Amino acid sequence: MTTTPSAAAIATEVVAVDFAQRTGPVHGGATGMLYGLSDPGVPGGPLLAGARPRTVAQKAPDGDQHPNGDALVVADGFFAAGGGEIVVYMQDVYSQWPYENRGIDDYLAKVDTMVRKVVRDRPRDKGKFVWVPFNEPDGIWYQDWAALKQKFFADWKAVVERIRSIDPAAKIVGPNEAGYNPGRLRDFLTWAKGATCGSRNCLPDIMAWHELSRGSLAAYRGHHANYRALERELGIGPLPINIDEYGNRRDMSVPGQMIQWISLFEDTKVDADMAFWTYAGNLDDHAVRTRQANGGWWLLKWYADLTGQTVRATPPRLNVADTVQAVAAIDESARRGTILVGGGSEPVRLDVAGLASGVFGGQVDVVVSKTTWSGYEGDALKPPVVAARRATVSAGRLQVDLPGGDVMAAYRVTIVPASGGAPVTGAPWTVSVEAESATLTSAQSFPQDTTADPQLYATSGKRDVGGLNKTDSAVTFPVTVPRAGRYRLGVYQGANKMPGRHALFVDGVLNQIVQYSADLGWTYRGRTDVEVQLSAGTHQLSLRTSADGATRLPGSDVTLDKFDLTELAGTERSAYPVDEARLSGGATITRQGQGPAVALGGGARATFFIAAGQDGYHDLNLAYRASAAGGLQVRVDGREIPGLRATRSGEGTSRARVYLPAGISRVEVGGPAGLELRELTTVRADGAVHRVEAEKAALAGTAKVVTVPATSASNASAGAYVGDLGNGAANTLTLTRPAGYGPGEYVLLVHYANADRNTGHPYNTDVISRFVDITETGGTTTRGVFRHNYAWDNFWTQATPLTLTTATGNLVLGNATAFAPNIDRIELARLVLETTNG
Repeated sequence: MTTTPSAAAIATEVVAVDFAQRTGPVHGGATGMLYGLSDPGVPGGPLLAGARPRTVAQKAPDGDQHPNGDALVVADGFFAAGGGEIVVYMQDVYSQWPYENRGIDDYLAKVDTMVRKVVRDRPRDKGKFVWVPFNEPDGIWYQDWAALKQKFFADWKAVVERIRSIDPAAKIVGPNEAGYNPGRLRDFLTWAKGATCGSRNCLPDIMAWHELSRGSLAAYRGHHANYRALERELGIGPLPINIDEYGNRRDMSVPGQMIQWISLFEDTKVDADMAFWTYAGNLDDHAVRTRQANGGWWLLKWYADLTGQTVRATPPRLNVADTVQAVAAIDESARRGTILVGGGSEPVRLDVAGLASGVFGGQVDVVVSKTTWSGYEGDALKPPVVAARRATVSAGRLQVDLPGGDVMAAYRVTIVPASGGAPVTGAPWTVSVEAESATLTSAQSFPQDTTADPQLYATSGKRDVGGLNKTDSAVTFPVTVPRAGRYRLGVYQGANKMPGRHALFVDGVLNQIVQYSADLGWTYRGRTDVEVQLSAGTHQLSLRTSADGATRLPGSDVTLDKFDLTELAGTERSAYPVDEARLSGGATITRQGQGPAVALGGGARATFFIAAGQDGYHDLNLAYRASAAGGLQVRVDGREIPGLRATRSGEGTSRARVYLPAGISRVEVGGPAGLELRELTTVRADGAVHRVEAEKAALAGTAKVVTVPATSASNASAGAYVGDLGNGAANTLTLTRPAGYGPGEYVLLVHYANADRNTGHPYNTDVISRFVDITETGGTTTRGVFRHNYAWDNFWTQATPLTLTTATGNLVLGNATAFAPNIDRIELARLVLETTNG
């Protein structure tokens, strides 16, 4: 990053950002989701709260279109995470796609039932459910506009009247066509303005249409302008807008693609829901497993963090698909400017203006973080700081240069008044190698051109390597590392609905067996990380289908996309400065000589979303300055962490060793009046947990031990797991309570497999979650949810919080009404091991 022109920056793309040109309050509506949620707890609450979509579109109550995603079922979790409105896809009450047409009377009966159920079950917040009478009527039921226009008008009127007869205040969304059709829309609005639906006109309360092509990146602003002009011409509105399906498969999870869509919808201040191309419950391809984040999620989170007013951000090419785009905002109360930018492969120069001295002062701290594609099922930890500098502002201006070369990346640039020590970078040494550029033996490179076909899943470099189905198949590539030490090799792979294995050779010598988790398919990428010890210099790394040259490893027919090699330095540690916190309850940021801090007291809270790379204990370290002694209020995923307090006035620290599941956790911090929180850090720590192989536990009923065959690439520990659990109250697994694990707060970690799904939908994968009821003998029962994970012998971890109330009551796992997942291993851990204050 530089702040003055340089020769290296001559060929950059220039984005002009003027913090003096305000464009309205941050709307934050661009990252809604169609079927982003499936079941309570899927995806995890912290992951949902971090992304904080304003809207989600879900199926009608008791709808048959998909096995889950019911608007009523997911409502509590969505609203608890800060969500605003649930857009109800009413026609998803039907089972077929396109929807079976049984006549308007059949549909009206279903409309009546679903609206009455919402009104009955949610009397206090029924207004947060908004109703879509017809989904894509230009493609379903009413394609021939000339012949069916009047029928659509009559059917629209009938449905709207039925909804409002049950809930007069209900909000109607529509017409919700598959594309922007100005002629049809003019006809509809002209009719709806003049027609009456009961005592009101027939206009929708919220305008909606879909933007589902690469061309929409160029055409949407024109569509929006045309629609607003049409409103003015007809004398209606302006209505709020929800583009309740947008984007293609290749866009989801890719920061450099998603920033282009976000900029469109934030510029026009509309809500918008990402399209549902894969399966319900994974935040439209932004959630890894249940609670882990991929690289795209971090962009959603950054966007959700924006506060204050948006400002003018002018890209080098507006309304051109697959080019650099940006969103920028200023929060004067926090004295912070933020720029989100990405979407191009060339270096980018930010020409920043409007940095008023009254807000930013004469010197600023500029911090640049990067998030890039990590695969759909590839875990991404906190994005690294790739550049940081203390810079002088001249006449309100500043230049910031960003590196090029990663078209899939997006950057967050924060600009705040200089205070405390100068900011520093935190990015480790890393290098990436495309699989197709490696030396291929008995393997083949395949095109995955997502520009020509945006409905392909994203692929780094638009090519991958497959055909790894022979004994001598191998992908070999050189790497040159700067120092001797530990390195993490990230392998971007597609294991087609089954786990797989490759042999990793380093300089021709077998180093280890790489165990791959199953994926949805060949091109729905996961990422598998393994650690290697390397000396300084050049090495040949090779992934092979055979460890001995004679026998193929089970599941080795895996596609490979890219390799990341990253230096590991010491224990896993992450810092979360207060500018990354979400503030509530009157919390404010102060910027004094020792650096920024959050002023707490009373109900003021600072909320952080922290990332753990592994299940296990982590030290949460709080640094602060207190004006007096007093207790800290700290909650992790809503669970109170006792024993933390400022022991005196002045500088202080408090530490809690807490069990964190792999993925995102939400940490809320409050404190006594006068306490200024400076930073939260997390450090991986040691701590004992109680582990039991499921096959060694007490089994009852039909629950049985399954031995993994030698032909399986399963990651089952000890070569066995327990199946046929549940589907009857007697079919259980019992975990004996270990000595010393008395009453208190715990986490139960279950290694599970669940490949339950429906198969009838033309393009969505209708995955089904399974549930385990965990009963403490003599205590209460807690239900754990276990999302689909692609194969019955593919084991992931899922954490369930437990509050145990007895001294010795055993834990009985089962499900009286349905099958539970297969279970490989169980771990019981205390939530908090220890706390210290100093």
